[in-house]
Amino acid sequence: MTSEKNSPNGFTLSDRKLSQFSEATTVGNNNSNISKGRALEDYASTDATLKTPQPYTLIPEECAKSFDTSLQQGLTTAEAQSRLAKYGENSLSTESGVSISKVIISQVFNAMVLVLIISMAISFGIRDFIAGGVIAGVIAINIGIGTLQEYNAEKTMESLKGLSSPTARVIRNGEDVTIPSVELVPGDLVVVKVGETVPADCRIITSMNLETDEALLTGESLPILKDPDAIFDINEDVPVGDRANMIFSSSVISKGRATAIATSTGMQTEIGIIAESLKGKKKAVREVKRDENGNARKRDYASAIAGTFNDAVGAFLGTTTGTPLQQTLAKLAIFLFGVAVVFAIVVMAAQKFKVNREVAVYAICVALSMIPASLVVVLTITMAAGAKVMVKRNVIIRKLDSLEALGAVNDICSDKTGTLTQGKMITKKVWIPTVGTYSVSDTQEPFNPEIGKISLVPLDPSNEFHKLREIDDKFLPETRFIDPTQTDIHSEYFQRWLYTASLANIANVFYDDKESSWKANGDPTEIAIQVFAHRLNYQRSNFTDRANASFSHLAEYPFDSTVKRMTAVYKAAESGDIQVFTKGAVERVLECCDSWYGLPAARSEVPVPIDDNCQALVHENMEALAKQGLRVLAFAQKSIPSSMDTNWSSTERGNVEKNLTFLGLVGIYDPPRAESAGAVKKCHKAGINVHMLTGDHPGTARAIAQEVGILPHNLYHYSEDIVKIMVMTASEFDALDDDQIDALPVLPLVIARCAPTTKVRMIDALHRREKFAAMTGDGVNDSPSLKRADVGIAMGIAGSDVAKDASDIVLSDDNFASILNAVEEGRRMSDNIHKFALHLLAGNVSQALYLLLGLVFIDNSGFSVFPLSPVEVLWIIMITSSFPAMGLGQERAQPDIMQRPPKDPKKGIFTWEVIIDMCMYGLILAVICIATFVGIVYGDGNGDLGYDCNKEYNDACHFVFRARSTTFVQMTWCLLVLAWEVIDMRRSLFAMHPETDTPYTQVFRDLWSNQFLFWSVVGGFVVTFPVIYIPVINTKVFLHSPITWEWALGFAGLFVFIACVELYKWVKRITIRHFLKKNEVVLNPEHQLERNSPFAKYASFSRQNTMEV
Repeated sequence: MTSEKNSPNGFTLSDRKLSQFSEATTVGNNNSNISKGRALEDYASTDATLKTPQPYTLIPEECAKSFDTSLQQGLTTAEAQSRLAKYGENSLSTESGVSISKVIISQVFNAMVLVLIISMAISFGIRDFIAGGVIAGVIAINIGIGTLQEYNAEKTMESLKGLSSPTARVIRNGEDVTIPSVELVPGDLVVVKVGETVPADCRIITSMNLETDEALLTGESLPILKDPDAIFDINEDVPVGDRANMIFSSSVISKGRATAIATSTGMQTEIGIIAESLKGKKKAVREVKRDENGNARKRDYASAIAGTFNDAVGAFLGTTTGTPLQQTLAKLAIFLFGVAVVFAIVVMAAQKFKVNREVAVYAICVALSMIPASLVVVLTITMAAGAKVMVKRNVIIRKLDSLEALGAVNDICSDKTGTLTQGKMITKKVWIPTVGTYSVSDTQEPFNPEIGKISLVPLDPSNEFHKLREIDDKFLPETRFIDPTQTDIHSEYFQRWLYTASLANIANVFYDDKESSWKANGDPTEIAIQVFAHRLNYQRSNFTDRANASFSHLAEYPFDSTVKRMTAVYKAAESGDIQVFTKGAVERVLECCDSWYGLPAARSEVPVPIDDNCQALVHENMEALAKQGLRVLAFAQKSIPSSMDTNWSSTERGNVEKNLTFLGLVGIYDPPRAESAGAVKKCHKAGINVHMLTGDHPGTARAIAQEVGILPHNLYHYSEDIVKIMVMTASEFDALDDDQIDALPVLPLVIARCAPTTKVRMIDALHRREKFAAMTGDGVNDSPSLKRADVGIAMGIAGSDVAKDASDIVLSDDNFASILNAVEEGRRMSDNIHKFALHLLAGNVSQALYLLLGLVFIDNSGFSVFPLSPVEVLWIIMITSSFPAMGLGQERAQPDIMQRPPKDPKKGIFTWEVIIDMCMYGLILAVICIATFVGIVYGDGNGDLGYDCNKEYNDACHFVFRARSTTFVQMTWCLLVLAWEVIDMRRSLFAMHPETDTPYTQVFRDLWSNQFLFWSVVGGFVVTFPVIYIPVINTKVFLHSPITWEWALGFAGLFVFIACVELYKWVKRITIRHFLKKNEVVLNPEHQLERNSPFAKYASFSRQNTMEV
């Protein structure tokens, strides 16, 4: 075997290409051809050119030889240093650290900011330093706030990182030493033990009861048993999750210890391969379409060039990339820039293109009146404020726009382990054949034995399962609840099982007085069993740790991956008899049993022989428990007379684990978080479909999905075909091509044994159905789908660095319910964006119409008299409108915000309602202002427009300056009140809560509820007085003069504006009500129960039995 330069896996890099990503990350239960102790010579007949041997296909000696290392001495220090220089450090080169320059660039390059930059350059070019300075300030504020938020988010992300092992224990020069994990090299002899993080991909040489947690890599929630003697066929593609003789970088040793050879480091590990795949960028150049012969026409080349150009321009301006809001704003900026250019030309044309400085400045102001310059700032501040709020609700927003985008999500694809569930095991069912089935309910705290109820049903699990389905209830009528304090009611058969569960167990459950909480240490499965025993006061410490202990420990035969059971031997203090307690896999325990106590109808006081019927019954109930998503273990016990006492620690295991008496089964599972069911229900009410994509077994996935409400409990309401689609395995889903997936009536709600490629295909399938999807994940295997989703949501605690780098949002508490917090905040923000965008753009429309209509006023010099001065225009744009708009961004969420479907992301913020409202409000205000200007100039001033009134004050401009002051006051006050009017786009300002008991005072409470908006409006009213009256500033800067009786016109115009807006809202309400009544759809009451389910229209309500499908 050859080793190419810079190929740290010891094999040719051609066999480790990124194109093998799907193979490297596939999870499944493929029946791999594993053989024990198979030697490399068995491959002698295989054509070596077909496939290069991988470490998992080699016996340990051959693997050591291929890496030129010693199984006893390891590498020498000199050789390790040489390999470190050759292969580089053992680290993942994910995204580089926080780069403030990159964050700033990302803030600058969007269409709206670029339009402002162009406007700023033109303003400075014509020496209008006031306008240029104001626009420069807007740009600086926007970039500063956006940069600060994203930079802080990235710094927070860095603090969450650090899951990888900081050190590694290796054998070098025959000595056991600890080194920084970054210095680990291929060929190093690595030593790992329980609780440690694996520093690199390694081939196991020797191990003792080794189990690893590979959830970050494969999504498998349960620990994986490892076997150093397993060998795989060289020509077989073995999924990562099935490589029993390998341990992988960033996985955790959950049990046992091992010595292994490092086979891949850094970016060549399985995690590194996935990290590298995330760096792939979309092709910048479109491919030329060719016919079947590979030929292309000239127009095909032209089409490819044009498409490439459009893609580049669209990406640069943001019209084809980013969230729907970003794309909408980019297109708006381009459109308004075009309108602004046209308006500027109109201004110059009105002056017959006799352009002096004043005309040029006014042209720029008219153009700016159509560009909502403050919209960018208000939007950025609103999003930054929302992101700050979300940190308190356990959500870290890496990219500001992603929070608003989450409000448009209509499908959430979630992992199961640790997100919907707790990532900890709990005992759910115990079957004692002679008694019945014990169940644990009403508990969500895996370590707390004091919470929850224990019930007994005198049926076995299979009969209980079928009977529960028939009555469609949680408990059977014959259910009896157990009082843990009344030990006398516990059947002796149940007591035998409790002793076994407690004593064949090394987990420790205890109450921590300092933290006032229950804690546990040990194997998750054993903890779950020990907690159950603790509920009934049968904890191991009661029998072994006291002065007069009931049992003394003699020997233990630990769990082994081969025998798949563990046994503990104790001596009973009272009788002196030897007690053997065993638990393990059902098949492996049954093969050691020759007796049991029978069924309730014919139970025996003494063990009776096990027959074939008993074996079949045990297997039937094991399958019944497994169908409920439970991991099943069996328990057995036997007594040995004291006369046969011996040195048990030296007794052969096989002589101890025989002639046992079968006691019963236990079913354990990873329970849902307490918040998960409620969160899923809220998602359905909010019109969001929830899909579970997990690496777990289909039965487990289905049971958890039903428990949290992702799947309906009443599956018999649905046709058989739909039930089959509801729950699929990854192999079934991946076997379908895209056309077949698109032909499915609905997409699966649960996909089990999910591979990374399956998750990506699910996101693509949702996109083809024009869905806006969010994906949650914590493992490296989730990273590709996180990046492909519209919103990627990573876990902050259990999540890998690679997953966090690929995400838009990080949950600091790993809780699915926190996603609802982010969705609610996103919807609140989306609603508020509609409000302040309407407010700002209505102001732009009113200014533009007013300024253009004002061009008809020609002074004595032949130039148009501008009805508002340039500084007045900028004041209204940047001061009058900005602060109320920010206040609108702080509006509280509507009570029904999570009880309505998400908005169509394609429509963005500019629905027809918003566009019509914007034009109507702008038109009303422009007409009022024009009427006021005409009334003062032509009524009081006899139409005298003076001369040079656009440049400075003179006596001839007396009436023009007073008219400007009055219309400035009117426009300012009307826009301030408009901010209150758009709080509710349809209801009257004076009846936003018609259900109130105090209708006459409710309006004041409504206005006071948002104090930022309240004081912004009040402040805007007050500040107009000094602007009108302060000398020099009024006549020299604003080009208007103090007014007296004209204040009455200002108030009159405000009242007319409010009346017109209220009248328009009334007409709109009547029109919408009529439209809804005309198009009302009457729902079938029988379907009301299922109306929030994504499968509602497929419900048959035929009571067809599909529970076994």
